Amino acid sequence: MVLTVDVGNTRIKAAVFEGSNVLENFVFEKNELEKKIENILKKFQNCSDLVVASVGNIEKQSFLTFENQLNIHFLTHEDVFPFINKYETPKTLGIDRMVLAAGATLQFPKQNRLVIDAGTCITYDFIDENDNYLGGAISPGLRLRYEALHNYTARLPLLTLESPDLYIGNSTKQAIHSGVVNGFVYEIDGFIDEYQANFSNFIIILTGGDAEFLAKRLKNTIFANSNFLLESLNQTFQYKNRQ
Repeated sequence: MVLTVDVGNTRIKAAVFEGSNVLENFVFEKNELEKKIENILKKFQNCSDLVVASVGNIEKQSFLTFENQLNIHFLTHEDVFPFINKYETPKTLGIDRMVLAAGATLQFPKQNRLVIDAGTCITYDFIDENDNYLGGAISPGLRLRYEALHNYTARLPLLTLESPDLYIGNSTKQAIHSGVVNGFVYEIDGFIDEYQANFSNFIIILTGGDAEFLAKRLKNTIFANSNFLLESLNQTFQYKNRQ
């Protein structure tokens, strides 16, 4: 069994795999890390490996506490990935984006792939049908957009994510929801349209914490999987072990 852990900017996600099968998923706060992993390992005592991808501010020592119980692997830029990294600054490419690109490459061979990760930030990562990682884009996620409107204006309220009732917002609250949600959806659809105009044999993978909320609002056909990063972590680890 393999325990995969994704340390994001906001929360931590984890999953236990047996081969390619997910046995259980977990989501928790950063200050709960050690206690949660301890509980997971008590429940799944046959876990042999812990695989970590981190973009958040978590000390490695928090994981090394468990090194007497299982093998611990921190994915880095030095690991073997199933694509050719053509990013102009490869060392600055987030390890989470590299893992997503690896999962897309392994799960959808010989296709052009666009991975859209809608979390704290929304990232777009493109891997062509010849397994070249070409780059993408980074933009504020839904929560950041709500916070920016509140933090950088004098009177706009801080709202939480809500589907707008109207296309034309008839109150400040509805105008904010319409602007944030519809603007976000139009951005994603616009990027997808641009890629599809230039590449054929194409698949779009939508993941991240806001994936389910967004999936039914996009006009384009997508493959939505909110756990794609954790699955990609497991696939990347298995790929690394085969090399």
